[in-house]
Amino acid sequence: MISRKTKYALQALGCLAEGAAGEPMLIADLAERERIPRKYLEAILVALRKGGVLTSRAGRGGGYQLAAPPAEITLARVITILDGDLAPLPCLAGDAPARCDECGDLDTCGTRLVMAEVMRTLNATLEGLTLADIVARSREARERRRGTPDFSI
Repeated sequence: MISRKTKYALQALGCLAEGAAGEPMLIADLAERERIPRKYLEAILVALRKGGVLTSRAGRGGGYQLAAPPAEITLARVITILDGDLAPLPCLAGDAPARCDECGDLDTCGTRLVMAEVMRTLNATLEGLTLADIVARSREARERRRGTPDFSI
């Protein structure tokens, strides 16, 4: 499961992706629009800026904006910046996996081997999804909710 921090980040990034390209948005406006506590959002946006997903401008006309087009920012990148690796087991995390106490052999552990497959599939999916997908899915859902007008005669 992703953290609340990452969920809020995806909401905020989706909002920025849906906005006018190149137009920065103030934290206060973003927090109010997405119903995210402002102080919490500030910390999230700073981490995303440091991770290269956002840029910021101070002063009049300032705020946060995406550092790249929405179609170039993957969900995997955002999640990794905020939550680190999405490893379902400690023995699959990072470059130096921690052996589980009850595990005799990392190379033959069936649970580890199956969960490694799950992790590869999840990571591949997240690498294939972008902020543009968040915007598109949201628009599609809003259109379905409103109902598509019937122009047939």
